[in-house]
Amino acid sequence: MTTEYSGAGDPVRSLELLWGAQPRPRRGPRPRLTVEEIVRAAIAIADAEGLDALSMRRIAESLGVAPMSIYTYVPGKSELIDLMLDRAIGELAPPADAAAGGAEWAGEWRDRLERMAREHWDLYHRHPWMLQVSLGRPPMGPNLLDKYERELRAVDGLGLTDLEMDSVVALVTGFAESSARVSVNAAQAEQRTGMSDEEWWEASAPVLDKLVDYSRYPLGSRVGTVAGEEYGGAIGPGHAFEFGLERVLDGIDALIRTRRAP
Repeated sequence: MTTEYSGAGDPVRSLELLWGAQPRPRRGPRPRLTVEEIVRAAIAIADAEGLDALSMRRIAESLGVAPMSIYTYVPGKSELIDLMLDRAIGELAPPADAAAGGAEWAGEWRDRLERMAREHWDLYHRHPWMLQVSLGRPPMGPNLLDKYERELRAVDGLGLTDLEMDSVVALVTGFAESSARVSVNAAQAEQRTGMSDEEWWEASAPVLDKLVDYSRYPLGSRVGTVAGEEYGGAIGPGHAFEFGLERVLDGIDALIRTRRAP
């Protein structure tokens, strides 16, 4: 599976597209498409088949236009991925929330951060192709900046320093991303092999019983059996997310208590 990189294209052109700074229209026929239509088509393809299936030709076919015409709107795949990311990220920071001044984060801080993590978990399952993109240079579009502002409001006023606020947001969202990656990979393994985790284990277990001396692994045998029975397979992504989220929030709680202590 190919890894793409955000910010790999022309940064000036990407920012202009992200912020709607379109060049002056030239004389000639009225454009048949919009950048938004192209981005929507690209996301639909990536949602269904992943980024490996995404190409300008494939997008053009889905829109019923000539492949080269796509380049008159978006210069290349790298810039398109930036647009796709920002649009998907917009699902986490809808305009109503962006202007709500913090009202969308009513409740205790722990509830707010739990909601933040679950929103990211759900986003990556809706758009698993996002996990194929390295965000070392995130697309600095309006939706990403709205998202960051919104997330900081969730931890504002807790006594944390600015750096700690940024780190807490990064910890929660990063945990959700890494957990979702395990979950999505597990689901894709079943789709691509045509074999469920339970079927895989049923096929593997008899062979392992012949080859492995389990007395050498008393702890692994005991704990692994309990976990495997609970998960119905070798791993349990849903359980890992729920368990890990509680531990992450417990750690943040300890930090906040320290900052609030006299």
